[in-house]
Amino acid sequence: MTCPPFPLLLLPLRSCHTTSSFDPCSPTLTKRTSPRLLSLSTKAFSFPFCFPFFASMSPLPLLLVLLFAASPASCSNSEGEALHAWRARLADPTNVLQSWDPTLVNPCTWFHVTCDPQNRVIRLDLGNSNISGPIGPELGRLEHLQYLELYRNNLKGKISPELGNLKSLISMDLYGNQLQGEIPKSFAQLKSLRFLRLNNNKLSGSIPRELVALPNLKILDVSNNDLCGTIPIDGPFANFPLQSFDNNSRLNGPELQGLVPYYDFGC
Repeated sequence: MTCPPFPLLLLPLRSCHTTSSFDPCSPTLTKRTSPRLLSLSTKAFSFPFCFPFFASMSPLPLLLVLLFAASPASCSNSEGEALHAWRARLADPTNVLQSWDPTLVNPCTWFHVTCDPQNRVIRLDLGNSNISGPIGPELGRLEHLQYLELYRNNLKGKISPELGNLKSLISMDLYGNQLQGEIPKSFAQLKSLRFLRLNNNKLSGSIPRELVALPNLKILDVSNNDLCGTIPIDGPFANFPLQSFDNNSRLNGPELQGLVPYYDFGC
């Protein structure tokens, strides 16, 4: 890195992946620059830094350095990129996603997006939003997401198995769309999931037996689809009412004890 020969009011390092070739203790940096603000957004440096470099700064700029270094900007930027990539695949005739500006620092100021105090996306509320398109794999990158509300839209295609990466997810509402294909087996990884509503779609195939291992699942609704086979009876499925499975003409009712290998009979 070559330092400019003039006093520096802003020394931006947010996209600089500096290694040992960068010496913050060098006379060139400490004597030829007077940094008032040092941005360390991505924190991709080889530590330890030279303490005299920071000691030479006045308290306020040093505080700003520490605040920037501790910021979760890289996380929220990654989530913003994922959301914007998904938006590019959607039709949005009523412009409900107009505020999704990728040039902003993070997506926490976007409408329909909620973040926690660490600026991590924890909620996506787009129910009844008149959007259409796929549920793409991009959403699987929102690793801190707790609530995914996409009900009553015109979402089509298969449910992306990458949604199984959302380990913090508590509620997934995808009902009232045009979704097709099978329920992803990867949903068995959603150990925090309590509410799963997939009703009123065009889903087919059998109910994945892997879902019986979801310890916290309290509400399940897969009614009004085209599911086939039998209904699991183990784990949380022992408590779900039969109404949760209504109007699946090829679903044959609860499986018989001991006949689990034949759960997809009739599919």
